[in-house]
Amino acid sequence: MKITFTGKQNSFPGYQIPAAEKKLGKFDRIFKDGATATVKATKKGNLESVEVTIVSMGTIYRSEKQAETVLIALDMAIDALERQIRKNKTKLEKRLREGAFERRAEDPVVEEEFEEQTGEIKFKTKTFAIKPMSPEEAVLQMDLLGHSFFVFENDKTGKMNVVYVRKDGDYGLIEQE
Repeated sequence: MKITFTGKQNSFPGYQIPAAEKKLGKFDRIFKDGATATVKATKKGNLESVEVTIVSMGTIYRSEKQAETVLIALDMAIDALERQIRKNKTKLEKRLREGAFERRAEDPVVEEEFEEQTGEIKFKTKTFAIKPMSPEEAVLQMDLLGHSFFVFENDKTGKMNVVYVRKDGDYGLIEQE
């Protein structure tokens, strides 16, 4: 797995990178397809925050944790990722058998991320490729990312849809006319 380290208001000291690579190395047995991992460290007050994002065959796994040190936060994020994968193991295995992870080579997963300041409102913009999938796959992807909504292209209709978590804990689907 290819690992990229980035820092904002904080960076990984050189002596911590080998330890972090060793900790992330345990995912090599799970992701055999040349997955990529991005580890972003930031300082939030007195705490260190670590966000780990793993992209494998079009599926994104993400966890963000805060602790006193970068390595403790990284351990917590890795544990959370393992729980996500274990929780969704049967769903992920089914998707693998159906070939739903297949992507076109020209579809990048994350192209760019930048922040833009306009007046009083601050925007954080992320650009990513949208692949056709079923609403069930979109719910799984949303759960893996830990988000409350997920935008996707419906594989049956070819239209943009949004799945979201309702206040009662169920899922909702918004379809384009």
